[in-house]
Amino acid sequence: MCRRRCSYCNFNKYIPRENNNHIMTECLQRETETLLRLSQVSSITSVFFGGGTPSLAHPSTIAVILETVSRRVNLSDKVEVTLEVNPTALGMSTLEDFCQAGVNRFSIGVQSLQDDDLMFLGRDHNSHQALETIAEAQRLCPGRVSVDVMFGRPRQTVESWETELTELLRVCDDHVSLYQLTMERGTQLFKKVQQGEVSMPTDDVTAEMYQCARGTLRQHGFLQYEVSNFARHNAVSHHNLSYWRGRQYIGVGPGAHGRFVPLGEGGVLREARTQTLEPDVWIREVQQRGHGTRRRIPLRHLELLEEVLVMGMRMTEGINHKHWELFSPQLCLHEIFGASIDVQELLRRGQLILDDRGLRCSWSGLALLDSILPALLVELEAQIVQRSQHSADKQTETTIIPR
Repeated sequence: MCRRRCSYCNFNKYIPRENNNHIMTECLQRETETLLRLSQVSSITSVFFGGGTPSLAHPSTIAVILETVSRRVNLSDKVEVTLEVNPTALGMSTLEDFCQAGVNRFSIGVQSLQDDDLMFLGRDHNSHQALETIAEAQRLCPGRVSVDVMFGRPRQTVESWETELTELLRVCDDHVSLYQLTMERGTQLFKKVQQGEVSMPTDDVTAEMYQCARGTLRQHGFLQYEVSNFARHNAVSHHNLSYWRGRQYIGVGPGAHGRFVPLGEGGVLREARTQTLEPDVWIREVQQRGHGTRRRIPLRHLELLEEVLVMGMRMTEGINHKHWELFSPQLCLHEIFGASIDVQELLRRGQLILDDRGLRCSWSGLALLDSILPALLVELEAQIVQRSQHSADKQTETTIIPR
């Protein structure tokens, strides 16, 4: 739910025509109960309220959902409960109420400290409001406040980006998420660029901005633990770490995504589940059958390994052997990638590391992850298909009875 759509955004967002908070809360509560029952999960380690502008919801909605979760599963006092917040005057005024509802971590969509850029991006806050919101969030949840900031904006230079980031680091807490502004079809930004009204920085310039930010953050004591995420004093996002480590998660609400084994229906495979996109249709489906799941795709072994690989390689720590073995007990990382010519070349260049710890990108390689992953995925598929074919051939040989 949003008050208006940003010029660069193609996420699932809607502008409510009327106040349907009561109905939405009831449906979120019911879908939460249904999916928890289907998953038969015994404990929840984190809850993340994100997508659109969840801080526009009433704090009581957050409290109801958390109460629903705690009634069905173990929800310890140490659970991480994150709320995405837009740094508007309204957003800042409700932070304390959200804390009382159970939120203990804030993720603030600052995006920029340049007011002209914020207006161009269609944001409904200014830099002063952003700084005030950061300060208030830190007062309420010290050490548990993350800020999102965007680079690669029109007219932005490496020098202006470095100055802006340095200014932000003087006031921010212990977690920063960097995002490159990208053009998505169907957005206002895409149309303006296509019509020649706006020019974007070149790929070389945005790459330099990214490397500049990595260096600046490191100088300020931040450790990069994922492609886009940096933390100091171990203030990492445990919720996002669960994604990157391939753990199961439940997605609730219009357009939400989830990954879990539906044990309540006798399932044995993890499913990729997508909830109905349109809020009005989603509400109707939840009222009729308890959930609004639109698509359910059982993940085959190869598809699951591909997700584990793609998400795991985003982390600075990469994928260790023990973790990989949880998903692939028959085929280890060395067997899959050790003999690959392409992988050997990446190792030789110092962009990839395969050793006794596991598989991971080097400092320089992490910046080139998008170009490294295709080679890894091709090798993974080749090895899995080859192993499957070999197993099928062996089975055929043992079942043939000569006359």
